[in-house]
Amino acid sequence: MAIIVKLDDLLHDRRMSLTELAERIDITLANLSILKTGKARAIRFSTLEAICGVLQCQPGDLLHFQAASSAKPLKPERAA
Repeated sequence: MAIIVKLDDLLHDRRMSLTELAERIDITLANLSILKTGKARAIRFSTLEAICGVLQCQPGDLLHFQAASSAKPLKPERAA
């Protein structure tokens, strides 16, 4: 996936456990773990807002785009 979740780094920098974050934002540990490992297919803005509020960060601190090296860039479609 081209979106990298840097939740582990932010938690480490703030000396906070995944369990503590889950309790503070009222989300299950299992769902937060799925996000942390990069297996999540989506994230609600309300969840993103809660994470950023507790960790005092910006969404860009949490998510990083990394282009796949083998992927071809998308070409814009021509208007007919």
